[in-house]
Amino acid sequence: MKHFINLKDIPAKDLRRILIDAKKRKKARKKLNNLDHDKGMPLKGKLLIQMFEKSSLRTRLSFFLAISQLSGRTLTLRPDELHLSKGGESIEDTAKILSSFGDAFMFRTDNDEKLEEFKKHLTIPIINGLSPSSHPTQILSDVFTVEEIKKKPISKLNITWIGDSNNVLNSLIAASIKFSFKLKVGCPKKYQPSKNIMNYIKKNKNKITIYNDPKKAVDGADVIFSDKVISMNDKVDKKKKLKDFKNFKINKNLLKKCPRAIFLHCLPRGSEVDENVFKSKQSKVWLQALNRVHVQKSILLYCLGKLR
Repeated sequence: MKHFINLKDIPAKDLRRILIDAKKRKKARKKLNNLDHDKGMPLKGKLLIQMFEKSSLRTRLSFFLAISQLSGRTLTLRPDELHLSKGGESIEDTAKILSSFGDAFMFRTDNDEKLEEFKKHLTIPIINGLSPSSHPTQILSDVFTVEEIKKKPISKLNITWIGDSNNVLNSLIAASIKFSFKLKVGCPKKYQPSKNIMNYIKKNKNKITIYNDPKKAVDGADVIFSDKVISMNDKVDKKKKLKDFKNFKINKNLLKKCPRAIFLHCLPRGSEVDENVFKSKQSKVWLQALNRVHVQKSILLYCLGKLR
């Protein structure tokens, strides 16, 4: 049994195995419909239990399709329907029930401590569908998308992030260290990564550079990542934050510094990217979203000890 909570805690060789398996599985599905089963039906009889404490579209849909294509089933729980939220039932007791009924638990939460508490008491794998500090399934899928489009290992590419220092960036930083690729981060000075993340970068002596000038950050980039500046439940002065990021908007003028770069965005989008960039040939956001199904299938197989 293996958990999938944070990329920094998973061996690089295991992450690469997941990507290799996902590539094979995607290729094998070219002539299949969404709900057709993968050959061998590797997770027949298995149940994935999902719980969402935060809004979700792509994560919810992609995990549903992932377990379905592997011949398993999924059950989605709402926290406000459970005794965990309304009846005062403990995480320990809830985890024991989940472990008795399900084979894996995918949890999207607004609390990292709660995620760790579930891990402590579950006897089935837990997968982090997003937490305040990390979004590992998103970024591993994004690595898959980058390598598929660029047709070379991500270690040979220059990656740029333009935007806020959030959970998605934290996972991209962890991926940079695991896969050894150059990463430039462009953000206003007061929105730089936390001290813990900066110490993690220094400790691993990786090729990660922070810029407060977006033009320097995108210079020579093969891939530009971004995310919504005002994220879910962001308890800040939104007008002020948007003003602080005014010069970090991804537009055609900025992309002149990297004409061969592709643009990726985990969605939903906001004002951080111009419409003519988002809908341009450089933008690969729809393929990026779709690829989450393939990678999450391999993540499920990894957690359940069924990875080829």
